[in-house]
This record gives sequence, structure tokens and C-alpha cells, in this order.
Amino acid sequence: QGQLMESGGDSVQAGGSLTLSCVVSSVIYSSRCLTWFRQVPGRERAAVGGTVTDDKTWYVDSVKGRFTISKDNTKNTLYLQMNMLKPEDTALYYCAAKEDACNANPARYKYWGQGTQVTVSS
Repeated sequence: QGQLMESGGDSVQAGGSLTLSCVVSSVIYSSRCLTWFRQVPGRERAAVGGTVTDDKTWYVDSVKGRFTISKDNTKNTLYLQMNMLKPEDTALYYCAAKEDACNANPARYKYWGQGTQVTVSS
């Protein structure tokens, strides 16, 4: 319970920026995969991108060049910097962790935060 906690969600205008944070418990911070997902009502949770233990990052095509994932190992925190936001980025954003090979399938992730809402208006 409470092993991942997101914050930073807000309402912004299209073209604006937000940075989401995810504080991860020490127990799972060393997990191989730390990943950001997002979900809109009526649709499945979808991966945004993530980082693996060697600090390599990956992104889905729809956010490449706009979103940046980073980590602060001194704070056990995962970040999602979002620039040039679009209305279609509106969603509940989650961070998640898993131990084995990274993938974009949310069903494979064991640890989840509660989510933080991002709303982008046109």
C-alpha cells in the first residue's frame, strides 16, 4: 500500500507544460522497470514511457519529443516532464513498477500508484 505516489496533475491550456512526480518506496525503487501509464474513462490504461535500471528511457510514439522521463535516485522519485501538451493528453496518469523485462502491458505490472489527473483544454 502506498508504495508509489503520484503528484503534479493539474489543468492547463494546450501548449502548456506540467511535470508529474512519482515517489517510489525504497523497497521497489530498484525495480527494473518504472513506467508511466495514462487512462481516460472508457479506455484501457496505456503506457506513456518508462525507464529501466540502467537509466535508459523509452516512449510511445505519441509523446516522443514532447515528454521526458527522468529519475532522482536521491529522492526515489520518477518524473514525467510534459511539454507541448495537447487535449488528447488529458488522462489520469499512473506510475507503475515491475521486476522483470519492461513492456507496455499494464497487466504485467505489480505495483501501482493512485494516479494524478491531467486535464488539457484547447
